[in-house]
Amino acid sequence: MKKIYITDLDHTFLRNDLSISDYTKTIWNAKAQDSILGVATARSLKRTKQYLQGVHINAPMILLDGALVATHEHELIDSKLLSAEIGDSIIAEGAKFGIYPFVLSLLDAKLNEGFLHSNILNEDQIKVLANYDTSDGLLGYDNLRATEQNLKIVYMGEEQLLRDLEKHLKAIYGDELKYILAPEAYVGCYFLTLLHKDADKAHGIQSVSEYMGFDLAELTVFGDNYNDLGMFELANISVAVANAQEGVKAKAKIILEHSNEQDAVAKYLKSLLHV
Repeated sequence: MKKIYITDLDHTFLRNDLSISDYTKTIWNAKAQDSILGVATARSLKRTKQYLQGVHINAPMILLDGALVATHEHELIDSKLLSAEIGDSIIAEGAKFGIYPFVLSLLDAKLNEGFLHSNILNEDQIKVLANYDTSDGLLGYDNLRATEQNLKIVYMGEEQLLRDLEKHLKAIYGDELKYILAPEAYVGCYFLTLLHKDADKAHGIQSVSEYMGFDLAELTVFGDNYNDLGMFELANISVAVANAQEGVKAKAKIILEHSNEQDAVAKYLKSLLHV
């Protein structure tokens, strides 16, 4: 029975400059010869493919926190979508707090993604958008509205504001939504992600397992942030990198001594050769 290894990307597999070292590529690609290797990330399909150039992935990718599961060739395996009605309602509730979200949506059957935003932006959002352009599906609106196929809605800003907004939204939508509130390491703010109630990395892994027919008892996962906790609970072996959030380390079976900047995942995989 093949072993399965699924890793988060940002601050776990990717270095802080979003690159992957030649060392990690070599170890990872060698492991692909006898294992099932995949990723589970908050990133879009386009960005994930961009960052993983030269890296062998032989399982469908779990994208946008589990809202989308797709192959490298854009075959749709699963999706968990928010309706236009609930998307517009969330946007309207956020506006009461003076903040507007990013709305990540599917634009067509080819899995092209839209990155929608209001033209009213806070400083944190401006910093984020500096790294995107129209090729990323970037679309700005004076009157932001959701689409028919919304993958996730993301607010970015000060921690207390987003905690207040999360509390407000939970009072309205309850368990109809999934909520992820966590630090955003690149910009230095917080983010609040809103998803379909079944959109998470754990459900994504289960979809991949059903598609490929692998045994979850053989699963090892790697992560650093709170959106990884679902797959930590699902996996037989959960591995936190040295730079992981403390709450994530507390749930991990293994805590690595190396960080994402030090090829933590690759060094762990290499160590298995000597077990």
